[in-house]
Amino acid sequence: MNGIQAGNRLIAALGPADRAALLAHTVPVEFPPGQIFHEPGDPIDHVYFIDQGIVSAVAVLHDGRTVETVMVGFEGVAGGLAAAVPQPAFTRNVAQMAGAARRIDAARLRALVAERPAIREVLSVYLAALQAELEQSAACNALHRAEQRLAKWLLRCHDRVDGAAFNLTQEYMASMLGSQRTTMNEAAQNLLKLGAITYSRGRITVTDRAALERAACECYRAADVFHLTL
Repeated sequence: MNGIQAGNRLIAALGPADRAALLAHTVPVEFPPGQIFHEPGDPIDHVYFIDQGIVSAVAVLHDGRTVETVMVGFEGVAGGLAAAVPQPAFTRNVAQMAGAARRIDAARLRALVAERPAIREVLSVYLAALQAELEQSAACNALHRAEQRLAKWLLRCHDRVDGAAFNLTQEYMASMLGSQRTTMNEAAQNLLKLGAITYSRGRITVTDRAALERAACECYRAADVFHLTL
């Protein structure tokens, strides 16, 4: 995974005893692209520690428009807010890219958090980083150009996948970034001219990571859970 060890980073951060206690209650699962874990309003009965692939939390408006609020890969957990208190999902949690995870009953995870300070601390650090990212994203979505936001989003995808290429249509990218397809087309063409990416038939390849980083807004590293939890 671009030089980063596969497997969930939060689980890997635990000591042997706490890791064993957590894994004893997890079930390994695989998921295809498009699998929905929760819809808005659904009870969060299970939490998913992602080992590989990407799960997106997507806000769904009444008129059908969508925008991604959080991207989760092997650095994090989908449905993690339920580790603190029982609550319904506020967003649609959907697999952006196929992968695998460790699923745990949300109530069982809450009990482990109460019993084991190390598990509580690891999840607290992650959720605090997630909150910082959400706050930065509010400014990013309001003030930064589509090209900058697309470059940031592609970098975040690239951080979480194995290799430089991934399947993403312009329609899908527009739905994740809350933009029109024509706006995404123009942004992608600008990144193509910079030599940062190639794009053909719904498949994007990062050809110049440094150029993509230069094109991205400051938010990529200012408050990104992937980097804040290293």
